[in-house]
Amino acid sequence: MARRRKEGSVLRRLADYRKWWYALSLLLIVPGTISLVLFGLRLGIDFTGGSLIEIKAPAGIDADEVRDAFGDKYGDPVVQSTSAGTYQVRVKQLDPEQHNDLLASARKTLGPQAEELRFETVGPSISEELRNKAFLSVGLGSLLILLYIAYAFRNVPKPASSWRFGTTTIVTLLHDILFTLGAFSLLGYFTGMEVDATFVAALLTAVGYSVHDTIVVFDRIRENLIKRPGRRFVDTVNYSIAQTLVRSLNTSLTLILVLVAMYLFGGESLHAFVLALLLGTLIGTYSSIFNAAPLLVSWQLWAEKRSRQD
Repeated sequence: MARRRKEGSVLRRLADYRKWWYALSLLLIVPGTISLVLFGLRLGIDFTGGSLIEIKAPAGIDADEVRDAFGDKYGDPVVQSTSAGTYQVRVKQLDPEQHNDLLASARKTLGPQAEELRFETVGPSISEELRNKAFLSVGLGSLLILLYIAYAFRNVPKPASSWRFGTTTIVTLLHDILFTLGAFSLLGYFTGMEVDATFVAALLTAVGYSVHDTIVVFDRIRENLIKRPGRRFVDTVNYSIAQTLVRSLNTSLTLILVLVAMYLFGGESLHAFVLALLLGTLIGTYSSIFNAAPLLVSWQLWAEKRSRQD
């Protein structure tokens, strides 16, 4: 009796509250999705092409003065201030001669103390190739994950299906990607944060971590389906989540602490990369526990209801 009461606690019945977790997921992804539709992502020069100059201006100079100093000789400059007190100026693609000419012209207005900290240039063909490869990486990765999980869980006991495990993992993965993209869309609109090639690397890394966490839960579900035959599918899922919950949270927490430290002390150039990893890890930890397994339950109950109707 005591054991039944323990298994009846909230922590051991997470899948029973799946509609609440679905509602929370909608609250998390809808604002970002709306932002993606309306504003898109603020793409860096890796994806748009052009040249970027990061400059440290003398004290008392603001963004408008930096913009005026660079003028419109090589395209209308886009100026963004950073938390380090510098300015990032984005213009059309510059060759070395144009770069030197533009920098000399800006220093006439800003003063000789103006210091260039960084100069990057990316051609339009390279940026288009990077953009296409980013989409291909996400799509191919999702397909390979689906095939791998369907194969790895091929011996899962009936009435469960290995393809359900795989498809549910992909749905959870897309949920995590959509949340992270939406968050960066909002950040791009309100703070000017750009996404570049390192963002794609961070996104894929976070997705891999999320899938790993989901597989840990799914593997425990498969084990318990074998060890505890005859029990309701939702009860087996609840029991499996309870077994893996503490491990998943502790593992994620150690990574989150490291990422927070990197974000605070790693420098401006790492902010977008680390923030993408941090957001991806947070949403991946949530979705692997509160979305993936409950979705599996919802699908199973729907399949059972359909079979009874037939």
